[in-house]
Amino acid sequence: MENKFQRILITAALPYANGHIHLGHLAGAYLPADMYARYQRLKKRNVLFVCGSDEHGVAITVSAEKEKTTPKAIIDRYHPANKAAFEAFEMSFDNYSRTSLPLHYETTREFFADFYNRNIVIEKKEQQLYCEHDKMFLADRYVEGTCPHCKSTQARGDQCENCGSWINQIELIDPKCKLCGSTPVIRETSHLYFPLGRYQRRLEEYIKERHERDGWKDNVLRYNESWFKEGLQDRAVTRDLTWGIPVPVKGFENKVVYVWFDAVLGYISSSKEWALKRNTPDAWKEYWQRDDTKYIAFIGKDNIVFHCIVFPAMLMAWNDGHPDEQYVLPENVPANEFLNFEGQKFSKSRGWGIDVRDFLRFFSADMLRYALGVNLPERSDSDFYLKDFQARVNNELADILGNFVNRTLTFIEKNFDGKLPPLGPLNELDKGMIEQIKNAPEKISSFYEHYRFRDAIAETMNLARAANKYFNDSEPWKTAQSDRARCATTLNISAQVVRALAILFEPIIPATAEKIWEILNFGTLLRSEGWDSAGELKIEEGHQFKKPEILISKIENKQIDEIVHFLEGSSSGNGESKSAKSYISIDDFKKAELRVAKILSAERVKKSDKLVKLQVDLGSEQRQVVAGIGKHYQPEELVGKNIVVVANLQPAKLMGQESQGMLLAASDPEGNLVLVTVEKDI
Repeated sequence: MENKFQRILITAALPYANGHIHLGHLAGAYLPADMYARYQRLKKRNVLFVCGSDEHGVAITVSAEKEKTTPKAIIDRYHPANKAAFEAFEMSFDNYSRTSLPLHYETTREFFADFYNRNIVIEKKEQQLYCEHDKMFLADRYVEGTCPHCKSTQARGDQCENCGSWINQIELIDPKCKLCGSTPVIRETSHLYFPLGRYQRRLEEYIKERHERDGWKDNVLRYNESWFKEGLQDRAVTRDLTWGIPVPVKGFENKVVYVWFDAVLGYISSSKEWALKRNTPDAWKEYWQRDDTKYIAFIGKDNIVFHCIVFPAMLMAWNDGHPDEQYVLPENVPANEFLNFEGQKFSKSRGWGIDVRDFLRFFSADMLRYALGVNLPERSDSDFYLKDFQARVNNELADILGNFVNRTLTFIEKNFDGKLPPLGPLNELDKGMIEQIKNAPEKISSFYEHYRFRDAIAETMNLARAANKYFNDSEPWKTAQSDRARCATTLNISAQVVRALAILFEPIIPATAEKIWEILNFGTLLRSEGWDSAGELKIEEGHQFKKPEILISKIENKQIDEIVHFLEGSSSGNGESKSAKSYISIDDFKKAELRVAKILSAERVKKSDKLVKLQVDLGSEQRQVVAGIGKHYQPEELVGKNIVVVANLQPAKLMGQESQGMLLAASDPEGNLVLVTVEKDI
């Protein structure tokens, strides 16, 4: 870190308060942010770490409509639940706020009104999708269709999560209203727009300069380059919704501020709340409006555009008009890729995955922090498997770290009454171990400073590995009988390593580090010497340790079985998982009549690139099925295939053609549609 920085501001992406935090969220932004914050505090640096709930936007209203309740009821349920989940996971936020607070409304209105008064945001008429059935303009998440870029069939009206493209909703192919399923029409409306394109050159220079100084990730740079290549466009900052921050501009009172504008300002309002709680209302400015602040924004890859392009552009716009109130821009945005669960993407709609609150019913936060940490999706997507989780905890946390701490302090308890024995003359083994202790803080520090958290964890565990080898090679169980002074030296150095590990593991597994400090019998004052002191032999001869205990218990197979049963919907005495709600009974399954059908003929539906009209033979009868497979199959290649259809589905009309069933298909890893076919005539 350059000398010019006197303080560090850390933000982690604001999660939507419309569902529970799951393991994918932790791996994307929150665990890396917390490890970084804890490390920097150990380095004795001035740190402010803030986050909060994102409580506006269509995601909240959609959840409210699904549950037949109000948006306020949704956020008031999930904000405290997620705050509690973060606390249970040992997140060390200095403040966890929410965007429904009056303080956040004030902050957003201040930015918005300033931009309007300085003619930065301007009124423009635009075409927008309108649902004639529900009599409303459809905001982003109220419409779904096929992405014009990657052809994913589940793109939203603002963004395709499959390819990351930001979409103008009228570009969607075959759009549908998510409320009623009807096809919307295009109508004209007025909105205020932020001129993002005006800042493109400055944004490109900003990212180039920051990358040269602090080394941005390749995935983040590539993502931004793709946006710049397409050219940044003006973006609407108002929406036709009732839930959100009312637009503070005359003539637009019936609209709300677009959530992308309001959410990123939640970092500033959270910092303001932190300052007010400390009775130092202007303290937040020390972190946001001083050029000697290093600001690091931790996010998942789906938030790159907002934190590398949108938020910096907003801050540039503010800074242009306020020479005495200059906001700092992110020094780095170390975005992670996605975490999969047991080989599949986390999916709220499919009920696939596990919430943090549920996982922590079975296992400790430190077990989860370590297993997630060694497998963070830093450069590409990664997978979380329960069996791998068990192996990491047992083979590394328990067998390497836990075993070393326990055997060292048990030997001292047994042979030296629990007091640190003297350090005698050093042999080559001793000197080698002391050198590794000395070098460890700086080596691990380099990984943290470059946002390489997996490497930081691996190097920290390597010190414990080296310590175990040193212990084994020194054979204190033999020297306790044959050479007591040699045994004393081995145990003195081993105990010094235990102390070093308590410091170096604190960012990763803080509760376990606290346990080590307790066993070492160090008071708060003696623990406060910081990161760099881990390289020194600080424990004095004769120091009394507490009686050692098992640091980390191994995970038994039956414990894994219990969580598997939980995920499958079994109660296991712990209630039912969220994912269990997506399961159906055998009776539900019997309601769907699946039959094999041979395709007799196939032709495209006129004026549709997507629809194909099939005549199929179900054995006892012939039917017409209309399917959206035209972009993936030519009609002539379909004839003669044995497909599977849902034969008792209520008939529906698609572009004037009646479909008397639905065929089964799936997507391959590239997103191509593949028919489910049967090998023989059965």
